[in-house]
Amino acid sequence: MKSQSMEEHRTSAPVDITCGVITLSDSKYREFQETGEIPESDISGRLLVDALSRDYTVSEYTVIPDDGKMLMSAIHEMIDEGVSVIFTTGGTGIGSRDITVETLREIFEKELDGFGEIFRYLSFKELGAGAILSRATAGVYRGTLIFALPGSPNAVKLGIEIVASEIGHLVKHLRE
Repeated sequence: MKSQSMEEHRTSAPVDITCGVITLSDSKYREFQETGEIPESDISGRLLVDALSRDYTVSEYTVIPDDGKMLMSAIHEMIDEGVSVIFTTGGTGIGSRDITVETLREIFEKELDGFGEIFRYLSFKELGAGAILSRATAGVYRGTLIFALPGSPNAVKLGIEIVASEIGHLVKHLRE
C-alpha cells in the first residue's frame, strides 16, 4: 500500500539525475589497462550503464581493481563532477580482496539498511540460503547516494529493479 505523501514525493522528484558506475575487479582492470577500453567482459557494469541510461544521465563509468584507495579516488572524482548517484559492482563478497563494503561503510554518513535487507530477502526467495553471502549495501556520502552491488549480472539486475523507481525520490530528499 503506497501512501499519498510518497506518491507526491515521487511526482515532484527531480529528473535531472546524473549517475556514475564503478566496476571493481582485478581481472577486468587488467583488461582495461591493456586496451584502454571498458572490457567487453564487464557485463555487470554495462548492464548498469544500459539500465540507468533509460531514465538518467550516466556521465562516468570506470573499472578499477579491488583497492580501497582507488575506490575512494573514483568516488571523489565522480562527486566532484556532480554525480548524484554512484553504483559499484563487485568486491562485495567475503574473499580477502573484497573491500567494497568495508571501504564504503567507513565513509557513509547514513546507511540505507533497507536496501541490503530487501536485496537479501529477494535473493533468498530466488537462491535460498546462498543469499547469506550477499553484502549489498547503500548509503549517503557527501550528498551522494552510493549503491554497492555484487558483481554478478543477476545481482545487478535485482539491485536496479529494487531502486530504479526510487532514485528520484531519494535524490529529492538529499537535495532538500
